[in-house]
Amino acid sequence: MERLDDVLGYKDLKIYQNSDFFSFSLDSIILANYATIRLRDKKIVDFCTGNGIVPLILSKRCNKSIIGVEIQKEIADLADKSVLYNHLDDRITIICDDVKNFSMNHLNEFDLLLCNPPYFKVEKNSTYNFSNEKTIARHEIFLDLDELFDCAKKILKDHGNICIVHRTTRLIEILDKLKKYNLEPKKIKFIHESIEKESFLVYIEAQKCGNVGLIVEKPLIQYDLSGNYTLEYDRLQKEVLS
Repeated sequence: MERLDDVLGYKDLKIYQNSDFFSFSLDSIILANYATIRLRDKKIVDFCTGNGIVPLILSKRCNKSIIGVEIQKEIADLADKSVLYNHLDDRITIICDDVKNFSMNHLNEFDLLLCNPPYFKVEKNSTYNFSNEKTIARHEIFLDLDELFDCAKKILKDHGNICIVHRTTRLIEILDKLKKYNLEPKKIKFIHESIEKESFLVYIEAQKCGNVGLIVEKPLIQYDLSGNYTLEYDRLQKEVLS
């Protein structure tokens, strides 16, 4: 069922969501808040934009041209409705397209690419959600890591950046494939439920034709030893829908 929600933590920012589709979560909030936006960055694109939460938040962080690309029409339509509702159509454009096709038509055009991609490989014994929309959002049916990074190599200008959030268990594979497509890893931030637990998510920035040099930032910890939100996570979680 479609609904219009507040994006808590952002004054006068609302978003359309549908409970039948894949709603945004902490992953997208991390991506939108931690992505480095340089003064020289003019054009930004968000792959797998879903209902458009990343472009919406980015519009509060910068005054840049932002494109969100979403392959599923019903979800792209929701994102477009949110853009229009928030009167951001002069800065945000939602395009319903396969990112592979989009990239072929926008070579060397963008300064910054963000993506919260599908996390799970498609394998013989894969278990899918009942909802086709959720299956596409979660599994690498239309976009795997090789395809994502190949698209990034195509659309980014030299020294343009790609920012992603992914499962920590796939970190080595991600770093190998970034190198394969001449995308040099520049920054990593691990996300933990608590300091006593292993990382389950990782935020990564890489640069096309970048110089070697990696920074591992301090981790984001959700809960302290008393079970309370840490200050950093409390700031982020207030921006997730209640």
